[in-house]
Amino acid sequence: MNIEAFVRFTDVNGHEYCGKVSRQQLSGELTDLTVNILEGTPYTGFQVLEERKIISKVLCPLKSTPYIICIGLNYKKHAEESRSSIPEYPVVFTKPPDALTGPYDTISIHPAAQTTLDYEGELTIVIGRDARNVSASEAFSCILGYTNGNDVSARIFQLPHTGGGQFCYAKSFDAFAPIGPAIVLANAVPDLQNLNLSTKVNGAVRQETSTDDMIWSVAKIVEHLSRGTTLRKGTIIMTGTPSGVGCFMKPTGYIGDGDIVEVRIEGFGKLANQFVFENRRDAGSL
Repeated sequence: MNIEAFVRFTDVNGHEYCGKVSRQQLSGELTDLTVNILEGTPYTGFQVLEERKIISKVLCPLKSTPYIICIGLNYKKHAEESRSSIPEYPVVFTKPPDALTGPYDTISIHPAAQTTLDYEGELTIVIGRDARNVSASEAFSCILGYTNGNDVSARIFQLPHTGGGQFCYAKSFDAFAPIGPAIVLANAVPDLQNLNLSTKVNGAVRQETSTDDMIWSVAKIVEHLSRGTTLRKGTIIMTGTPSGVGCFMKPTGYIGDGDIVEVRIEGFGKLANQFVFENRRDAGSL
């Protein structure tokens, strides 16, 4: 059986599995869905078993990642709303592995990050094998697949007038990189640069675009990031966010305590996380 996508989950007994899902199934709810179990790993290859299990809880589709790389300013309309000129090369910053979290996990926000907390819905790449000096024409040979991502950002540390433009620090808090609910395998997505992407906050649409607005394509991003640098298997690449982020709304539309942010890319399912603000006394010193 061909595999379009896989989901990582636990059954009612708490046992963990990877399961085969289709892009059509990803358009609906995954909880309580019965799926074929997959044997193997995403990197060595899966074998579809006849055994089937019911999904009780959807987990992050990757157990871990060696690295999370992010691209900034990669949509034309986002560059326009931020009044930014387009550089010669993509803007690159990173998040630590502990920023990774699951598609439906609650994200706890430290008091220092609460005042200007923002969302960034993004098409996200997962690297499938170690790769270095990969040309754009060869880029898809090292890509495992794709998923939804949210580049959560504490703008207070990112904006020049408050935090000195610290992109990495602003985006590196624990659980600031939710992805999922599934990894859609590369060969199941025929046209990456023509996908609808939307982000909602509490059900209201904030971002709505097509990936054809990207400045640097997925292939060009992989070429740039692998230039003289090894991309390890399991590396996550968030490819940039479109227009409609909270900091450029009038009035601003930052994430509040209890808000639910959803990111949905056509055929990839829905990423939906609730954000809960920690009490200052529970968070330790700032």
